[in-house]
Amino acid sequence: MSESGKKPEKPAGREEPRPVEPAGESGESGGTAGKPGPRPRPEPAAKPEPEAEPETESEAEPGPEPEKEPEPEPVAGPGLEPVEPSAGEPGAARPLTGRQRLANGLWPPRLTRAQLTVAVLLCVLGLGLAIQVRSTSDNSALRGARQEDLVRILDELDNRTKRLEDEKRRLENQKTELESSSNQAAEARKQTAQKEDQLGILAGTVAAQGPGIELTVSDGKGAVEADKLLDTIQELRAAGAEAIQINDVRVVADTYFSGSAGKVEIDGKKVSQPYKFKVIGKPQDLEPALNIPGGVVQTLEKEQAGVSVSRSEKIIVDALRPAKRPDYARSSSQ
Repeated sequence: MSESGKKPEKPAGREEPRPVEPAGESGESGGTAGKPGPRPRPEPAAKPEPEAEPETESEAEPGPEPEKEPEPEPVAGPGLEPVEPSAGEPGAARPLTGRQRLANGLWPPRLTRAQLTVAVLLCVLGLGLAIQVRSTSDNSALRGARQEDLVRILDELDNRTKRLEDEKRRLENQKTELESSSNQAAEARKQTAQKEDQLGILAGTVAAQGPGIELTVSDGKGAVEADKLLDTIQELRAAGAEAIQINDVRVVADTYFSGSAGKVEIDGKKVSQPYKFKVIGKPQDLEPALNIPGGVVQTLEKEQAGVSVSRSEKIIVDALRPAKRPDYARSSSQ
């Protein structure tokens, strides 16, 4: 054979492409085996794929995700509870402590109408109980008194009422005598003299005598304060005392007490113990007034002072006070 009839040599390293026979032509060519079919086109050689490089960490990590809009938190109503995001979710709030949950549960208060009504009723009930307890404590002195003491106090009040009624009747009689007397001038002078004596006794410018009591307070330890003596004077006046004298000092409307225990002064004059009271009045009223429970005698005995009370049909009050003419006050008849 000539060189033109020889087949070209295959280059080294390359495979010769094989012809692909169509499926339809293989069947048809069965009958015409002697005729060669058309020459198939050679497939292009497959290019070698480059080796896959290992992925770096930067390519393996996902990129930053776009931020999501926060969903609106549900509003907590009377029957709803706030939904807390879980700790793993982005933007999750810190969990509340027990104190914070307690504060959120108590404030703001969620009161129903029934609860408000019950609260108002409880307030009214508490106020009523407080008033009742206070009124009971105020009357505890009389509630704890014996029956004999209560009877004595009642008799004292009755005697005081009777004394005021007698005074009213006496004044009405004086008025009638002045209106019906033929010699009104003489009657007026008589009643004026009597009134002067009465006012002189009250002012301490005139000596007085009559039935009454003698009260002696022995204060050997010097524990009796001036206010205790003043309380004694007030109790005697409330029982109907008309004239009072302590040692050699006359007690009148403007008398004052000062000093400390053991150094008591009356109207600026120092008096020493024992304190001797001379009191003119009705003995049946004066003595029980001093001996009532929680009265003068018990109060002074608590100060470790000795107290003695005695009745007398003739008490002489002879301590006098100088008469003072007022600087500004004048009689309205002048």
